[in-house]
Amino acid sequence: MTKIKFWISILTILFCFQVSVAQINYSTKDKKAIKYFDKAMEYFKAKDFINCETNLLSAIKADDQFIEAHMMLGQIYDEQRQYENAVKSYNTVIDIDPDFFPNIYFTVANDEFSLANYSDAKQHLEKYLIYHDISPVMKKRAGFLLKCAEFSIEAVKNPVPFTPVNIGDSINSENDEYSPTLTIDEQTMIVTVLRPRDEYTITGRSKEEDFYMSIKGKDGSWGKMKRLGPPLNSHGNEGCPSISSDGKILYFTICNRSDGLGSCDLYFSERKGNSWSNPVNMGIKVNSTTWDSQPSISPDGNTLYFSSARSGGKGNMDIWKTTKNENGSWTTPVNIGDSINTEGDEQSPFIHPDGRTLYFCSTGHPGLGGYDIFYSHMDDNGNWSSAKNIGYPINSNKEEGFLFVNGMGNKAYFASDQHGGKGGMDIYSFDLYEGARPTAVTYMKGIVYDSKTRQRLQAKFELIDLSTSKTVAQSNSDPLNGEFMVSLPTDRNYALNVSRDGYLFYSENFELKGDHSKLKPYAKDILLQPIETGSIVILKNIFFDFDKSDLKPESQVELNRLVGLLQKNVRLKIEIGGHTDNKGTAAYNQNLSEERAKSVYEYLVNKGIDKTRLTYKGYGLTKPIDTNDTDEGRANNRRTEFKVISN
Repeated sequence: MTKIKFWISILTILFCFQVSVAQINYSTKDKKAIKYFDKAMEYFKAKDFINCETNLLSAIKADDQFIEAHMMLGQIYDEQRQYENAVKSYNTVIDIDPDFFPNIYFTVANDEFSLANYSDAKQHLEKYLIYHDISPVMKKRAGFLLKCAEFSIEAVKNPVPFTPVNIGDSINSENDEYSPTLTIDEQTMIVTVLRPRDEYTITGRSKEEDFYMSIKGKDGSWGKMKRLGPPLNSHGNEGCPSISSDGKILYFTICNRSDGLGSCDLYFSERKGNSWSNPVNMGIKVNSTTWDSQPSISPDGNTLYFSSARSGGKGNMDIWKTTKNENGSWTTPVNIGDSINTEGDEQSPFIHPDGRTLYFCSTGHPGLGGYDIFYSHMDDNGNWSSAKNIGYPINSNKEEGFLFVNGMGNKAYFASDQHGGKGGMDIYSFDLYEGARPTAVTYMKGIVYDSKTRQRLQAKFELIDLSTSKTVAQSNSDPLNGEFMVSLPTDRNYALNVSRDGYLFYSENFELKGDHSKLKPYAKDILLQPIETGSIVILKNIFFDFDKSDLKPESQVELNRLVGLLQKNVRLKIEIGGHTDNKGTAAYNQNLSEERAKSVYEYLVNKGIDKTRLTYKGYGLTKPIDTNDTDEGRANNRRTEFKVISN
């Protein structure tokens, strides 16, 4: 609403100024009142609001029906954000002459929004829209503000659950803390802190934005924040961080830097071990010559959402996205469309780790005043649903933004100076109500080792949607310590593949389709086997219907991975082995296991793998790897695997 108020305030100033210059058509004939009013105008132009107010009050004392004086008094109260006093002055004008200056209804309605007096604002806007001679621009603005008033009245009547909790002294201080980002395991938080500069400048000490990080302790509390320091922090301003799901890449904003293209640009830095690389500008294809800021990276690391003031948008600031090509370069950003962007401003986008739920703040969708927080869901065709206001009292007549929602979707973090705190903006958390939650996301974390030497390895991770065969996330374990973390959205069934040259791949299956609101994270170390004779790999994403040997379509992901391994290692020879549990007779299980192994063999041959490199064998129930006394154990025994015969 800020822009609307600004323009209507300008209209009021011009009106009063014209009256003063012309010295005609005053609503008063009292010369003493006019004298005080003219003095007030001089003080107003000098921005001396104290003396301006004094003279206006004297003018009103001389003639309490002096409309121009009441209007001007309301204007200086507006300039000082004394909205209650401003509303009183404007209402006095309306009481004296309801038709004297129709635009005053719009002006007072804006102030009433600032006070959350939505019902009064609605009445004044309805009155304003009755006038036929208002401009089309002002009619459009008033119509939008009326929608906001109507929405706000209903929102206040139907509040959503909201109990914000200050997350404590370890993170919050007398400085401003805002724009939090967390790793998917919620163990690391990076925030922007507006802090005093270490050195004084010509104009004084001033302030700068820096990154600070906190690590969660074993007791679940946040550790004392530490400044990240060089190369991420400098004597300039760094802010709005977004960390990738695996915690390896940080995207953020730097303003007024020597290698920048506009006032603020998007940068990234990569982490190896505990060290971050020098910030890298994302380049002329991504950044514009204007303002680009507030990045948010998708869980697969291939789409970056951000806010920009570049040309070609719907309003002054819109949300845009750029996607990563197969060669690692980023595409020219595109506007994400009318469901999100408006003629107002859209900022602080946050794409949840589910990859389908976007939270952002906006002045262009109906809200309670200032920037409100909204959310939208992406459908299977990549289209965003209509933006939905997250509700009152999460949103208010103040400014809201920088929302971050955890992987499970049940807890949100945001910055606020409205709820009491340590000083300035603080970070708060709250339980996010059910209706505004994204799809729950869990994760798998651990370390990649060489199975023989126990040396920590860098390896490639790919998470693949079994229903579409599309890669939904990919990353690498850390090259120094082998650590990895993979985000797992809980609305699909996935194949996880871990690979490294010179090693057999590792596969894992995650059946996560359905309700997994209480799903626990996976902690598992990965042992990669060197390509050596006798090594065995269980193919956990080969699927058959009950009592059948026909391969299900979901098996193609794993089978194609095996095809790739054989194509890359042309001397590799393997045996496909089929295994069952102990349900049924030995003869039945022997036949079923052999037929299933044969199906895999035939698939590989049809993909061009030489028959001389392949054999297959059914082992039936003779080689269990788990108990046959439980459902889980029997499921583990029903498996397809391959063994290296020679390399």
